[in-house]
Amino acid sequence: MAISYMTQEGYNKKMEELAHLERVERPAVVQAIAEARDKGDLSENAEYDAAKERQGMLEAKIAELKALVANARIIDETKVGTDEVQLLNKVTIKNLKNNMTMSYTIVTEHEANLREGKISIATPIAKGLIGHHVGDVVEVKAPAGTMQFEIVEIGL
Repeated sequence: MAISYMTQEGYNKKMEELAHLERVERPAVVQAIAEARDKGDLSENAEYDAAKERQGMLEAKIAELKALVANARIIDETKVGTDEVQLLNKVTIKNLKNNMTMSYTIVTEHEANLREGKISIATPIAKGLIGHHVGDVVEVKAPAGTMQFEIVEIGL
């Protein structure tokens, strides 16, 4: 697996998720399998099949998370500047078509969460903003068409 870059906060969230899966979800699945097994004939037991399938998906998720955190590199947030848009910046942009202003924090793919205002560096908007300065107007090719944004502010 490739190296995955994340913030300390993102790494901590992945570790919490892994602990929850191992300490809470895994025992619950084992219990469900045991209960289904106690109901008799396994060849026609849909509950048993569903619990075993859930166990397989859970173990795959645990393995994926373990590999992700094992290959994680923590980004030193103290070295992030605000002279141009880069990873971990909070960028305020204005859509020049409708004059709406939005703020996003540009994060790694593993930490993106639109509800928290965090967009992946791999998104068209983030790619279009990277390397630009306050006052720059950037064109972003998105699925909805080409949009123009003015960079209003770059912060941390």
